[in-house]
Amino acid sequence: MGAAVGPCAADHGVLSLSAASPSRQAAQAVDALRHGWPLKIGQAPLLLPVETAPDGDASSHLALISAARAATLKLANQREAADPHAPVLIRAAEPLDLAAARPIADPALDLAAPLKGPFRADALPWRAEAEAAMELALLAGILPAFLVAPEPVREPVEVELDAVAALRDVRRLEIAARAQLPIGANETCEIVAFRSPDDMREHVALIVGAQPADRTALVRLHSECLTGDIFGSLKCDCGPQLDAALAAMADEAADGGWGVLLYLRQEGRGIGLINKLRAYRLQDQGFDTLEANQRLGLPAEARDFPVAARMLGLLGIGEVRLMTNNPAKVAAFEAAGIEVVERVPHRLPGNPHNTRYLATKRDRAGHLLP
Repeated sequence: MGAAVGPCAADHGVLSLSAASPSRQAAQAVDALRHGWPLKIGQAPLLLPVETAPDGDASSHLALISAARAATLKLANQREAADPHAPVLIRAAEPLDLAAARPIADPALDLAAPLKGPFRADALPWRAEAEAAMELALLAGILPAFLVAPEPVREPVEVELDAVAALRDVRRLEIAARAQLPIGANETCEIVAFRSPDDMREHVALIVGAQPADRTALVRLHSECLTGDIFGSLKCDCGPQLDAALAAMADEAADGGWGVLLYLRQEGRGIGLINKLRAYRLQDQGFDTLEANQRLGLPAEARDFPVAARMLGLLGIGEVRLMTNNPAKVAAFEAAGIEVVERVPHRLPGNPHNTRYLATKRDRAGHLLP
């Protein structure tokens, strides 16, 4: 196992992380999932990640999937789950090996394996542990699907139930480095990097202008978008939004004000790059953004907005003029104690490739767009 999950001690066939802090346990568990190792969370049975586990002789009658994926598979109890990312335990009539389980998890395999089941939904007595497993899968950027109590299987990684909550504790985020960074939009800029001890994502803030004490900063919360920010994708509006935000902050600075761009490493609204590209493929088949996420068993919105509020707090910023069309960002800032004195609309023209994407944001996600 070695570097897959970091230092741990073997105890009766279980690779225990109990000596580590809860947040370190969660970070190591995320790494373990990416490498295909099973987890033992609290009182739950062994959970083997369907996407990343190596092919072998592991099999089980039980699988854990999200309510959104259960809805796609037309299982009986998906209507009872208010949270699309809530866990659902399903039982197959015949044992599932990994080859049979992967089409349950991955809609890309729907055409290759159109007939799934029959399944029935079972009671889930270890719901808290199942919810933790779903959260760890989301943080790992893998599909939320597990074989439950597979036999035989490699020794699992043991994680305490409260480990995930500790990893999400934004109070552990601190400023790691800062430097002057002249950019094309404005030469008077400072870049500030933030890091948490057990999270490999490094968020940054770009401060544009001289930070006058008598002016409220124009702030833009921008989530990483490799395809839009770097490659200029026309499927979304992320790249133009980033450019327009920096231009607006440069105008503020020229007029004696200042701006702060918070750049969060939360690709694909928090579902990760691989899952985002899977969603793109489903969009090419005719599904909208939210429908694509649902078919993948993923939440429509998985970003961690409180981390942005923590970044502002570390910068000594308590009130902002927030450049956004998303009321959820305003609500998240205010809930975290950041006063939003003004919501500044951030509207840009669409193009033939993102018209439906923008309409979905407006009509189904509540964004304030024309």
